Order: sequence, then structure tokens, then C-alpha cells
Amino acid sequence: MLKMKVAIVGVSGAVGQEFLRVLDERNFPLDELVLFGSSRSTGRSYTFRGKQYTVKELKHNDDFKGIDVAFVSAGGSTSIEYAETITKHGAVMIDNSSAFRMENDVPLVVPEVNPEDALVRPRGIIANPNCTTIQMVVALKAIEKISHIKRVHVSTYQAASGAGASAMAELVKQYDELLKGEKPTIEKFAYQLAYNLIPQVDVFTENGYTKEEMKMYNETRKIMHSDIEVSATCVRVPVLRAHSEATWVETERPVSVEEARKAFAETEGIILQDDPANKDYPMPLFVSEKEPVYVGRIRKDLTNLNGLTFWTVSDQIKKGAALNAVQIAEYLIKVKNI
Repeated sequence: MLKMKVAIVGVSGAVGQEFLRVLDERNFPLDELVLFGSSRSTGRSYTFRGKQYTVKELKHNDDFKGIDVAFVSAGGSTSIEYAETITKHGAVMIDNSSAFRMENDVPLVVPEVNPEDALVRPRGIIANPNCTTIQMVVALKAIEKISHIKRVHVSTYQAASGAGASAMAELVKQYDELLKGEKPTIEKFAYQLAYNLIPQVDVFTENGYTKEEMKMYNETRKIMHSDIEVSATCVRVPVLRAHSEATWVETERPVSVEEARKAFAETEGIILQDDPANKDYPMPLFVSEKEPVYVGRIRKDLTNLNGLTFWTVSDQIKKGAALNAVQIAEYLIKVKNI
């Protein structure tokens, strides 16, 4: 079996830790692992497959010589600064930040949707899409196979995990503080998240949409190679882990609920959970730490003959980040392109 030398950059973060778990769970064929982090993380040790690994400081040197694939989740500015250092000796950089997603010479890949795009990477970089986009396009792919999707309206219900491990810890802390009658700690978000919803994810742009909402518009079109129009409202909710999305699609021809159910059931990476009569539908509490995108609440749109609406839930740290990146690498191994 092919054995690889793998690097994880940003290993101490929530996604970096998820990379370790996913690589182990999926028995990824590596025989050498190198962990990188900031000066704050340097020297920490992590166990992987029974062996201890010490975090090295990320520097502009030749540490990436011999690395086959580097999973990078250390923030956009770090990705931009170190991209050349990471790729100059031939390593494939699979980047989890937004730094390169909309660059014309960097493929933006979801393996269930457009895996072949990963084969053309002139800069040695493959971008991992935004978590909310990944979840949505896996579901959209199933419908697109039946009839071309013209437009999408989507509302997201995004867990604290989208802002990292410290945000998850803050949510737990807020509930504890409030139950004790104390003033809640507010650092990661603009407002208290416990017992609340915040209708803002990322910063606002000139058109009134947030950057997160515009990512869903732009990234979906690039991944699906489509003229699809996407209008999103992204909301932070007091859930620890796993994002949910309510999605309305308009197709070129009417798509029946039966057709949609069959398509979802047969699509790679999707679990159909759609039995409302028995109160069976996806929920973040039960989808946390699971790999697939779960789909339920499939209905015809009451306002549009060509409309269909459905509900999806997926683990943001897993499929929305680490798993998607690892699946990209698995695809490259499968087609002998790495």
C-alpha cells in the first residue's frame, strides 16, 4: 500500500485536532506525520496511532521537503504567508482558510461534487470550501442531477464550533455563568450566544450581506460550475457542534418529493432521514461527530411550482472542514495524482 508523509499545519486548533481523528478513523495511508503550529503551540505533544508527536514551529525553511500532502488550518494570513514555503518542494497544500478559494488558479473542491477539479492545481494548492457551502452543495448535487437548479434561498443555523474550540468553550461557560446568576463572558461573539440567536456570521459587506453569506453565493457557483443564484441568511445559534440549513431550490422543471428522496438516498455522502410522521428528521444533537450530510423535511414549495425545500444537518468540524480535506487527498491517492 502507498505510504505517505503528511503534515498538519495548525494542529492545536479545533480543526487540526479533527484532522488527527479523521486520519486515524479512515485509516489514511501515512507512515510519517509532521505537526506544525505557532510559537505558542510549539513543543506540545499529541498522540496519533499510539505514537507521540511534538509540534514544530512553522517557519520559512525546508521542513516541507519530502511532504506529500499538507493539511493547513491556521487562518488565512498564515496560509498566504506560508503557501510558497509549504508547496515549493512539491507538497500538495489542502487549505482550510478562505484565502485562496476564489482564486482562478486554485481549485475549490468537494469530493462528492467536483473531485476532478483537484487534478489541476498550478500553484500546488487546493482550497477547502466554507463549511456551510460544503454541506449545501453535497445536497444540491443530488437535485442538480435531476434538473438544473436556477436559484437557492438558504437560512443557516450555525453552531459555535464554526468559530473554533474557544467559542464552544465560551458557550458552555455562558450557560454555567447565567445559571449561577453571574454576568456571562462575551469574547468570541458580538453578543451573548447562550439563550440567544445572532443574525450575523462574519463581517457585513457593502450590499448588506455578510462575508459568510457571500461565500455561499460565490463558492457554490465555482464548485458546481453553474450560473446558480444563491441568497443566504447566516445565523449563529446556541448549539455546540453541527450546522443546520433550511434550503429552498428552484429547478428548471418541477421535481417531485419522491424524485428528490430517491436522489438524496442514492447520493454519496448523504443520509436520508425523512420520516416526519414519526418525528424523524436530522438534528445537530445527533449528527455531531458523524461524517455524512443528513437530509430531511423534504417538501414541495407552496409558492413555486418548480420549488422544493429541505433541511440539512452536518458536522461543521468534520465534513465542513477536516473530513472534506482528507477526502480530497484520498481521491488524489485513488487516481494516482499525488
